[in-house]
Amino acid sequence: MASTSDIKVGSVIRYNDELCIVSEKQHTMPGKGGAFYQVKMKSIQSGRNYENRFRSGESVDIARLMYNELQYIYEEGEHFVCMNQETYEQVMIPKKLFGENAKFLKESMIVKVGFESDQPILAEAPTFVELLITRSEPGIKGDTATNSMKPATLETGAEIRVPLFVNEGEMIKIDTRTGEYVERVK
Repeated sequence: MASTSDIKVGSVIRYNDELCIVSEKQHTMPGKGGAFYQVKMKSIQSGRNYENRFRSGESVDIARLMYNELQYIYEEGEHFVCMNQETYEQVMIPKKLFGENAKFLKESMIVKVGFESDQPILAEAPTFVELLITRSEPGIKGDTATNSMKPATLETGAEIRVPLFVNEGEMIKIDTRTGEYVERVK
């Protein structure tokens, strides 16, 4: 068991028999009473948000996650099949662990997966991915002075908004945290 002072943003703790990821932590020392930590967290399993006040020095159960970089191989139903590049072992990772970033995954990409006792708990897509635009309307000539955006379909099937000067058949870089266009890839 760890102390409340060991909690950090991004830590995974066990709260109400659920694994929760800490999104905010604030230490408060009121003039009257003991010091406490106000912690905001989100359940990994249910997605429910929690806010709790822990007394300073209180024991908390911090989950010890082992992070592995796996290669995404293919999609099978509600899972992604990934391979450990050192042992060549294949692991089924539920799609829901990737959240909205699942739409940007392409075969052979390296993903980061957090395990707690051989059970996948967290999964992250690469921060930036390079994908091909498979469908996009051509931009109107002379309409590039404004920051206008148009819809584009990527090779993974995801739809994003891109600037008018980006055309079908071009490779672009996307920030998976926001799902936004970053730049063209040469």
